[in-house]
Amino acid sequence: MTLVDGLFVLALVLLLTIAASLWRVYAGPRQVDRMMGAQLIGTSGVALVLLLAAATGDPTKLDVAIVLALLAAFAALAFAKTASRDAAGDPENARPEVESFEQRQRDER
Repeated sequence: MTLVDGLFVLALVLLLTIAASLWRVYAGPRQVDRMMGAQLIGTSGVALVLLLAAATGDPTKLDVAIVLALLAAFAALAFAKTASRDAAGDPENARPEVESFEQRQRDER
């Protein structure tokens, strides 16, 4: 077995991981479980594209992997923002009456 064959075997294992994640996204039962499945799909997709780039010697697939990683990160941020009750992290919804830790530290000095 050559290195390229080993990379394709690892890619097959990642495809099985993606299939299991698709089941988690479909079955749930909670939104958090579905999001974790989607995150695993994104992470496995990035790893799969990187393995295929190494196996085929095609460096343009690295750009695809970077885009997938960014999309997965943005999806996680969007989920965290919508899942929180008070839209945590949204600058438009910041409460001015709540002092930040840095402000309290400066006032104590």
